[in-house]
Amino acid sequence: MGEPLICLMGPTAAGKTDAAIALADSFDVELISVDSALVYRGLCIGAAQPDYPHHLIDIRDPADVYTAANFVEDTLSCIADARSRGRRAVLVGGTMMYYRSLIEGLSDMPASDPAIRAEIEAEASRAGWPEMHRELVAVDPDTASSLHPNHSQRISRALEIFRQTGTPMSHWQRAGSQERRAAICVALAPSDRATLHARIEARFDLMLKSGFVEEVKALFERGDLHADLPAIRAVGYRQIWSHLSGECSLEDARDKGIAATRQLAKRQITWLRGWSGLHWINSEAKDGQEQVKNCLRNYLEAPLS
Repeated sequence: MGEPLICLMGPTAAGKTDAAIALADSFDVELISVDSALVYRGLCIGAAQPDYPHHLIDIRDPADVYTAANFVEDTLSCIADARSRGRRAVLVGGTMMYYRSLIEGLSDMPASDPAIRAEIEAEASRAGWPEMHRELVAVDPDTASSLHPNHSQRISRALEIFRQTGTPMSHWQRAGSQERRAAICVALAPSDRATLHARIEARFDLMLKSGFVEEVKALFERGDLHADLPAIRAVGYRQIWSHLSGECSLEDARDKGIAATRQLAKRQITWLRGWSGLHWINSEAKDGQEQVKNCLRNYLEAPLS
């Protein structure tokens, strides 16, 4: 792909969606969601699903696993389709692993080994995922530092790769592929962390008032979903799921959900600070959306090559 990818990044609740919609209205571009929760059907309120058309929303059942490789394949297809209609696409969202996989390329890691995975899951059922996370810290501290101690799917995968190859997953990822793609990346974030925290709390409370618990209850009552699925492990969903499972009160679930969202935002900002070549824009600036437009205008108004 000759043209650079156009990416609007930022932490959760920073206003990326509104800025992207303003871009789409001004430049007649198509939007591609970069959000690991929005790919799943039924995750609407808690995932802050936009009411403006985006590609890669509601494309998988919550019982499925959607990978970074799936995202790369689907995104390249969406971009090609948009170009066939004479339009560009803008990627918007905060799932940084998806951006990294798309821009830097997917590392050629070994395929999953069902026997090793079953062994790890059996160990986790006895000792718990925090203990498995501690094991991962010992063999792959770089990967472990980016994972919550209960993020079962990714802890399992990282341990599996190490047991298969003797090489930490972080080493495989750094090796990467040679398929790096050019990208123009804009990061939208508030300059004051306290402002972002307040936005996160207000948004979570609005979700609860808008029927978030009822949304998760519908998933809970399906009977074929469980807490270790990526869809249910999404921030906010796993806390409400715990409440519906009788593990905590709704008030506790609310507090834990807000805390988890703040932790997510912190990880996103840390990742962005390590990403070279970003154009940073203060999301609290009165002309923040205009700054985004002006930053990308030359790319979005140029004729398609």
